[in-house]
Formats: sequence, C-alpha cells, structure tokens
Amino acid sequence: MRIEVTIAKTTQLPPGAVDALAQELTRRITQHFPETNNHVQVRYAAGNNLTVLGGAKEDKDRISEILQETWESADDWFSAD
Repeated sequence: MRIEVTIAKTTQLPPGAVDALAQELTRRITQHFPETNNHVQVRYAAGNNLTVLGGAKEDKDRISEILQETWESADDWFSAD
C-alpha cells in the first residue's frame, strides 16, 4: 500500500515536523496493516490531502483515522528541540 499525505504550503510547521510525521505514521500504520509493505510519504503541496493506493475504501477510512489521531497527539511524539 502506498500512502501519500500532502500538507498545504501555507501551514507553518516546525523544522523536522514533516519527517517526524512520516516516521510516526509509518509506525502506526504498520501496527494496523503489518501484512503490507507500507510506503508513507509526507510532503508540502498546494493543499491538504490523503491518497491511499493499493488499499480498499475501508483501508483508506482507517488510515484517515490514524492520520487524525497522529496529528492530534503530536505533543506526545514530536519534539522541536
């Protein structure tokens, strides 16, 4: 499964946040989909978007939930230091 998250260029994130988000998403998604070779890419683009290639609609829905949970818990896993 290939997962691509794009973040609007206008969103101000601290240095290292995009890479940290990609690592945390990969970890969390692998916990729920261990049988697949997940490739997670996070990058800046014109707008916010989630693309899931190679998965069912239910998979995209679950990955969307995981993304939301990850974003909301950033204080627990991201340190800008």
